[in-house]
Amino acid sequence: QVQLVESGGGLVQPGGSLRLSCVVSGGTISIYTMTWYRQAPGKQREMVATITWGGSTNYVDSVKGRFTISRDNAKNTVYLKMDSLKPEDTAVYYCNKEAGRPFPWGQGTQVTVSS
Repeated sequence: QVQLVESGGGLVQPGGSLRLSCVVSGGTISIYTMTWYRQAPGKQREMVATITWGGSTNYVDSVKGRFTISRDNAKNTVYLKMDSLKPEDTAVYYCNKEAGRPFPWGQGTQVTVSS
């Protein structure tokens, strides 16, 4: 059974930084394009950043230049470094495959940006 565990969230002031991790167990991520998603209260889940098995990345316009996605296939882990955080980045962050049948969703990690 594949399990995804996201961590690294928290409360941070505007302009601050966080580094999220997503550890996948029971399966391998090496052949998949992996994605970080987020869901803010009252809004639909949206794609934030993707990374292919080869390391190519893509970002939603609102986070370009501030967020960096990376992966360590040997550790079955995907990361999201978030800098210059804004209040509108407040959401629960999840990781999963970009396409196809998703892995079972993890609980996500809460990111709150507030002064």
